[in-house]
Amino acid sequence: MAISRLYRRSDRAAADASDASDASDVADLHRLGYAQELVRRMGGFSNFAISFTIISILSGCLTLYSYGMATGGPAAMNIGWPIVGVFVVIVGLAMAEVASSFPTAGGLYYWTAKLAPGKSGPAWSWMTGWFNMLGQFGITAGIDFGLAFFADALLHLLFGYPATRGYIVIVYACVLFLHGVMNTFGIRVVAFLNDVSVWWHILGVLLIFGALYFIPTRHASWGYTFTHFVNNTGATFSGAPVYVFFIGLLLAQYTFTGYDASAHVSEETRYARTASAWGIVMSIVISFIAGWILLIGVTHAIVPSQYATDAAAPISGVAPVDIFIRATSRHLGEFLLFIVVGAQFYCGMSSVTANSRMIYAFSRDGAVPGSRFWHKINPKSRTPTNSVWLAVVAAFILGVPYLWSPTAYAAVTSIATIGLYIAYGIPVLMRRLKGSAFERGPWHLGRASAAIGWIAIVWVCLITILFMLPEAFPVTATTFNYAPVAVGVVLVGAGGWYVVSARKWFKGPRVQGSEEELRRIELELGGPAPADGIADETPTGGRV
Repeated sequence: MAISRLYRRSDRAAADASDASDASDVADLHRLGYAQELVRRMGGFSNFAISFTIISILSGCLTLYSYGMATGGPAAMNIGWPIVGVFVVIVGLAMAEVASSFPTAGGLYYWTAKLAPGKSGPAWSWMTGWFNMLGQFGITAGIDFGLAFFADALLHLLFGYPATRGYIVIVYACVLFLHGVMNTFGIRVVAFLNDVSVWWHILGVLLIFGALYFIPTRHASWGYTFTHFVNNTGATFSGAPVYVFFIGLLLAQYTFTGYDASAHVSEETRYARTASAWGIVMSIVISFIAGWILLIGVTHAIVPSQYATDAAAPISGVAPVDIFIRATSRHLGEFLLFIVVGAQFYCGMSSVTANSRMIYAFSRDGAVPGSRFWHKINPKSRTPTNSVWLAVVAAFILGVPYLWSPTAYAAVTSIATIGLYIAYGIPVLMRRLKGSAFERGPWHLGRASAAIGWIAIVWVCLITILFMLPEAFPVTATTFNYAPVAVGVVLVGAGGWYVVSARKWFKGPRVQGSEEELRRIELELGGPAPADGIADETPTGGRV
């Protein structure tokens, strides 16, 4: 497969390069001021795999499918997907260039601190970190809550498990707990399962598309699949179709989130300066292609004349699942649903990994209340176990409002999208302001850097405004989009905290010590830990 060929070399070549890679990566981390506390057991393919798994087209595309069908319909999904995809590739390219210069788990907030003009670094870094934290909590909640919907549907079909809100929240709590336990065991397990997840997703998309394309005797027309427009938002004002189309882009934009994970696990990745950059870009590109195939396959399997009637008499209560069953058969539909649930389970596991590494790094620099506790490393697994469980608990809290508001899930996806993309956009803006003074890493964009960077910044500004707008009308307490509230809480809470207190003690990323002190920290944990002969490498990619 092309993906494997891009990332893998022979076992012998990997073994020969192992010592040099370990020494170079540790030296890079020491130059950034940090000790090698985590274990470098990820190769380039595993780094790509974690971002690809968190993007998870079988999670994002399908969990928001009902939202997409009501907010623009097939037109917003299947025309909107490539529009969003192109701009997300541009954002990813701009981020990857910066990631190559600063291969540290802090990722976005660290980049911002080092690139911000004058003495503004700590302030920009602080706000970037807190938006990244909000987005990470939101994306973990969104992924695992989507998993809870689909897992509940599978349990309902197989065993008659209740599909009420309370029972869905129980499933949500269970999967979050399992993801916490799995991440506690260490990066080796997570890395292996992420590698498996890549093939699960790709083969799963091909199986679903094949079943929905070749088995049904009736399909939607290609005109319906690509151009049929739906407005079930209640918006009736002048210009409503355009408005609804644009807010319908949330399905695609929410799916294309979480690829900053490649940066957050860079301290656990060999050849990190190139691997993390390739991981960001390739996870987006492969998801772009596979996700569009998936959306086209599911939408083309709809029988338009029956869709409204079918929606009024659901089989499982989850629109894509009902399409699976009506297009094929009950048992085959359940099997396709099992594939989706498996992919979503991998996705949630990886999201907890990335979330915990961001918490670990932000705590290492003293920015999180109780930083010493959250930064603590489990000496047996060499993972930030306490941060793992903070990620799990915070995600659960974000999902609880669903018990009272059915629109809470859409709000969580908006919060995740906005929080992450604000955090994505700030370091890209700082890099542009840095201009020619920016010290490029081995992976860079050459002369295209400026154009790509400014386009990325404009797109982030656009979607930040877009997804804070109302998604249903009339606007009431139950239909209100709470994303602006969450963004406001971060702006006022984190911003106010910085002005009142944190500006006096948060000076940006901390240097853990001198070269000797860094080595002492590593020795206390058992040394910088070699990569165990992993044969998973990344091409020494330079300019794109």
